[in-house]
Amino acid sequence: MKRRDFLKTATVGASAAAATTIAAPAIAQNDPVIKWRCVSSFPKNLDILYGCAEVMAKSVMEATDGKFQIQVFAAGEIVPALQAFDAASANTVEMAHSAAYYYVGKSPAFAFGTHLPFGLNTRQQNAWAYHGEGRQLLETFFKKYNVVALPGGNTGCQMGGWFRKEVNTVADLQGLKFRLSGLGGNIMAKLGAVPQQVGGGDIYPALERGTIDGAEFSGPYDDEKLGLFKVAPFYYYPGWWDGTSLLHFFINQEQWNKLPKHYQAAVTAAAGLSNVDCMARYDVANPPALRRLLGSGTQLRPFSAEIIDAAYKAAMALYDELSAANPEFKALYDSMRRFQAESAPWYQASEYSYDSVVLRQIRR
Repeated sequence: MKRRDFLKTATVGASAAAATTIAAPAIAQNDPVIKWRCVSSFPKNLDILYGCAEVMAKSVMEATDGKFQIQVFAAGEIVPALQAFDAASANTVEMAHSAAYYYVGKSPAFAFGTHLPFGLNTRQQNAWAYHGEGRQLLETFFKKYNVVALPGGNTGCQMGGWFRKEVNTVADLQGLKFRLSGLGGNIMAKLGAVPQQVGGGDIYPALERGTIDGAEFSGPYDDEKLGLFKVAPFYYYPGWWDGTSLLHFFINQEQWNKLPKHYQAAVTAAAGLSNVDCMARYDVANPPALRRLLGSGTQLRPFSAEIIDAAYKAAMALYDELSAANPEFKALYDSMRRFQAESAPWYQASEYSYDSVVLRQIRR
């Protein structure tokens, strides 16, 4: 090789190597170091629910090479469980992890972020919130409260809760003080019960002291951890007020807008991972937990047809009232019902039919 060609080739190669060496740190240096706080509505002993935020935070940190760190705080460490959304909305913290229907006192339309009694199942709720009309409607609704809401966890269909005594008729619900979130409390009130809003970590002492007569929270795994079976022997199903229970990461709008686009993408992807991971963990944890509860003396009971029918009738009456009084509720409700009606025949022909066939075979 001629000396001139050699020098030219060497110079180009050296320049490329130098560019590579310089470029990587330059790109890294352009990524800001950001530290956020995420307040959870859940105590640490509810490891799957609380863990949703930890899964999200770990994923964001790894995706940004440690530049974007989100520290998770359990309920009560910065704000009480039922004030998590308010903290994010007011920019007290950058992010919260909670259930939208905890905040129906602000507007009944918050229920649609989590679940409407006798509403969508888990897959329908995800479909409506991610790709259906619900996505735009919910984005518009939450924007009023200065937050960006990303789905981030789900319990699936929940149980109907724990009772000190059997409840077979609507008459058995009269005056019964029952812990229940969302619009399910309004419906139970129409049936004569007295709904109570109590954070997850406070349910056991309230039930033990007799401040409440019964309580629902989630499903076997979480309910076992809360120790509810120790003070109320009757365990009812299904949780018709929680046919699914979609959680969200609520992010302060101003803080979200400050993030680089690729950081926003990292948070969005991490929230999606948390959503899938949460449901998968519950599907693994709930079956053995239910077996343990039954082995400890828990008495499993279905709600009677009388109670279910009365609750459904009361729910439809409530939704008519709320639709007439609240345009935001009506828009979300009409959209959800259309989606439910359109998807129900497919679920009946596919998932419901398949599950029924398999369950019959297993029971044989």
